[in-house]
Amino acid sequence: MQRRHIKWFPLIIAALFFGYQYFSSDKFVNPETGRKSHVGLTTKQEATLGLESYQKIIGEQPVVNSGPERDMVQRVMQRLVRSTGAAGKDFDWQVSVVQSQQVNAFCLPGGKMVVYTGILPVANSEASLATVLGHEMAHATSRHGAQRVLEQNLTQTAMVGIAGSMSDMDPQKQRAMLGALGAGAQYGVLMPFSRNHESEADHIGLLYMARAGYDPRESITFWQRMEQSSHGQPPEFASDHPSHGTRIQQLKEWMPQALEEYQKAQGQQTGG
Repeated sequence: MQRRHIKWFPLIIAALFFGYQYFSSDKFVNPETGRKSHVGLTTKQEATLGLESYQKIIGEQPVVNSGPERDMVQRVMQRLVRSTGAAGKDFDWQVSVVQSQQVNAFCLPGGKMVVYTGILPVANSEASLATVLGHEMAHATSRHGAQRVLEQNLTQTAMVGIAGSMSDMDPQKQRAMLGALGAGAQYGVLMPFSRNHESEADHIGLLYMARAGYDPRESITFWQRMEQSSHGQPPEFASDHPSHGTRIQQLKEWMPQALEEYQKAQGQQTGG
């Protein structure tokens, strides 16, 4: 019986294409953290995709067009927009409040945001809401969506090359190996990549809310309420978000910096 070997040519081609995708991609330096990264979309592409998704969402779901909840969300967002500085100056910021029991909010690339009414009882003050909106806006200004697009494209290229190299292998063994590699990519690359983005958005969002004049210490009480109201989380290694406990600990570590920003904002408001 002829022995079947791994084919190297598909791996070489995949490696060359992987390198091309990475080194030809746009580079981005986060203005808040100085972290350098590569992105898989231009800012124009991000804005276009974000707008398309936003229009689809608000066209299919009940939007709250008036009332105290909408007014509060608009008021908080406008204060936060000013605090994004150079990072958010070219964004076309817009927010809609959607009637839903979902405890969620998100900001699409380009600055279009959706806030579900289900999160408002947990974010029960303007400062708490600023915790949520600042975090989501930080995802947009940090271009996390474009970074994930590149990461997913690179992972797909690698998996295609590996699959091609195994084309002579027994189909059952091939499926088993590809399944194991896919799980490894998910838990070892993509999820940690996403958790790092969540932590970066927590950090930057904390600074945004402080600069907007919201007490950053409210972020900790908000996440404590989220922890109490949630019905359990998956283990952190199996989630694309940090655990509530991890989030709270990190916020405490960043708090001195945020309090400095908050005190500056308070001084500016009083003319100091």
